[in-house]
Amino acid sequence: MIRVSVDPAPIDLASELAGVDELGAGAVATFTGIVRGDDGVTCLELEHYPGMTEAALCDLAEQAAARWSLLSAVVIHRVGPMTPGDRVVFIATAATHRRAALDACAYLIDRLKTNAPFWKREHRGLVTAWVEARAGDHQAAARWADQSAPD
Repeated sequence: MIRVSVDPAPIDLASELAGVDELGAGAVATFTGIVRGDDGVTCLELEHYPGMTEAALCDLAEQAAARWSLLSAVVIHRVGPMTPGDRVVFIATAATHRRAALDACAYLIDRLKTNAPFWKREHRGLVTAWVEARAGDHQAAARWADQSAPD
């Protein structure tokens, strides 16, 4: 089961996780990204191109599901304005064994940070700036190109 959603509504963790752990998996791994308020960030705004963004996230989830034989992959991402403490992304992966679930979850967030078509803007008081993926984000995503899934 692959489920992807891009929506401005707040992410309800219990609702999003429902059903993922009912598939007979031996392991479920999750990641929740939260808007940080460091460096004076008062608002994070995410924009996307409807249709294209969902397709890109589906493609990433399908790659992870095939690579690790996942039972489930869920990718939920918010768009629009958010304040520090808001959940911005939720990823859940379910697999027969923990290593596959953990690796697939890490793969999805690493690849999402660099390959998903979102445009991110941070507000700090009266200053607004577009944010690009950092060098560390690209390094994290690149490591998956050199690794194959476990047997």
